[in-house]
Amino acid sequence: MTEPTTAPERRIVRKQGVVVSAKMAKTITVRIDRMVRHPKYKKIIRRTTKAYAHDEKREAREGDFVEIEFARPLSKQKRWVLVKVLKKGPEWKAEEAALDAAAIAAAAAAGGAKS
Repeated sequence: MTEPTTAPERRIVRKQGVVVSAKMAKTITVRIDRMVRHPKYKKIIRRTTKAYAHDEKREAREGDFVEIEFARPLSKQKRWVLVKVLKKGPEWKAEEAALDAAAIAAAAAAGGAKS
């Protein structure tokens, strides 16, 4: 009474990042940022990881915010596949700049109110 063996289900790993290079044929370089706490000083530090992803349709451009998924090895360094482009470069950069400007204005207003 042996049961047929089945392969364990593969866990899908997806990450989001910014395309820093799209100059190679069907390959993009994605910068993945993550925030970690320093073990001794407890300060929040930004750490970046660079990943090469396969872009079959060549739809991602430099500056785009994309989602990539871990896959089987496609080349010596390429282990990720582009899932979708979440935001095009100029659009999300303008949003980010507007949010930064609003945060600076709010901090300045809060700082001025204390004095």
